[in-house]
Amino acid sequence: MGQLNAAIVPVTPFQQNCTILFDADTKEGVVVDPGGDLPRIRAALEQYGVTVQAIWLTHGHIDHAGGAMDLKDALGVPLVGPHEADTPLLQNLEVQAVRFGVSDAVRNCTPDRFLAEGDVVGFGEHQFEVLHCPGHAPGHVVFFNREARFAHVGDVLFHGSIGRTDLPGGDHAALIASIRNKLLPLGDDIGFICGHGPGSRFGDERRGNPFLTGDAQ
Repeated sequence: MGQLNAAIVPVTPFQQNCTILFDADTKEGVVVDPGGDLPRIRAALEQYGVTVQAIWLTHGHIDHAGGAMDLKDALGVPLVGPHEADTPLLQNLEVQAVRFGVSDAVRNCTPDRFLAEGDVVGFGEHQFEVLHCPGHAPGHVVFFNREARFAHVGDVLFHGSIGRTDLPGGDHAALIASIRNKLLPLGDDIGFICGHGPGSRFGDERRGNPFLTGDAQ
């Protein structure tokens, strides 16, 4: 088994971190949250020589899932996740697109497989535990690789911030509970990639994130 590598491809006007996770040796991998700008994503796949095994979705917001069906069709791979609680969001991506004025190349999503707490997904020998972390979206999931001490947290947690909860299905108390009860107990050393902006470590956020320390106004 080679090293677990990650390449971030910022996409759409929302600058969402579409992420390519892949094995450094075999070049097998997955695409996480292809929100749009598929030519840019496919160019990165070619640059790194990645053979895509699946597309994984953390949740059903347009900036994360808007390009998923087109990429699935182009690559001929399964679309996996999020939790089925995000079905209404996935079935209304085209409506979201009109609302945000980004209707080009956005299609409603039908995953091949929904995910639930305790599921395991992977590629090659890299295994990721699935954590259902609602709050930002009802069906949001996090992918955790215990061996690499790494997580892809989508829009649950950010460097110095947390996911917004003013969108349909958002719940601030549920989001804080997801972070405190499911993410932080995994360990301060866990490094993470998030859906927007730079990543961080859980310990740094536990100690310094104002939304977790109580300092946020």
